[in-house]
Amino acid sequence: MSAKVIYDDLGRRDYKETWDYQELFFGAKVAEKGKVVPDSEKTPDRLIFVEHNHVYTLGKSGSEQNLLLDYIQLQARDASFYKIDRGGDITYHGPGQLVGYPIFDLDGMRLGLREYIQQLEEAIIRCISRFGIEGSRLEGATGVWIDPDKGALARKICAIGVRASRFVTMHGFALNVSTDLSYFNHINPCGFTDKGVTSIEKETGRKTEMEDVKRVMYNTMREVFGYEYY
Repeated sequence: MSAKVIYDDLGRRDYKETWDYQELFFGAKVAEKGKVVPDSEKTPDRLIFVEHNHVYTLGKSGSEQNLLLDYIQLQARDASFYKIDRGGDITYHGPGQLVGYPIFDLDGMRLGLREYIQQLEEAIIRCISRFGIEGSRLEGATGVWIDPDKGALARKICAIGVRASRFVTMHGFALNVSTDLSYFNHINPCGFTDKGVTSIEKETGRKTEMEDVKRVMYNTMREVFGYEYY
């Protein structure tokens, strides 16, 4: 029997508000670990889609030196900054970017953490391929890249940063759809100083509707992870 997942589209939402929202379900699922809980009372797995206001987030292994703005400059760009508890370094979230937060029980899906991240990458690679873009992996770095073997021409289209406790996940991926890429000029994205960033619109040269990308990503997540939606 395949896992079942609740799909939760929040639309446009503040970063901290969404972080707290994730924590509700993540905390409940972690608390259930090691307890005998009837299936009907278990907290379901959940896939959250959201767009954020302008925000920079720094993972627990990252360096603040990769943020190239001070507090006043952040305010001038209408952006906020948070140190958070996911893996990875610094990244940007904002309008025109599809952010996905899977709150999954990897035990129930029979996945290890590394395999989970690889499957996230695969779902994103399949998603952007439907828009005519060939994505791939870069050795030693998570996320999805375009031309990863071309040195300075390599550019990231999707960042991934995950937290897991007792094999329950939170945080997730950020896929650039029609993102204002100038916001990445103020950071060393994911700690890289020699690689660029891109978006679906930049790669295709065509206007791309967020709802179209959500629909495709909704389906490729199901294809790759093999779950059903409630």
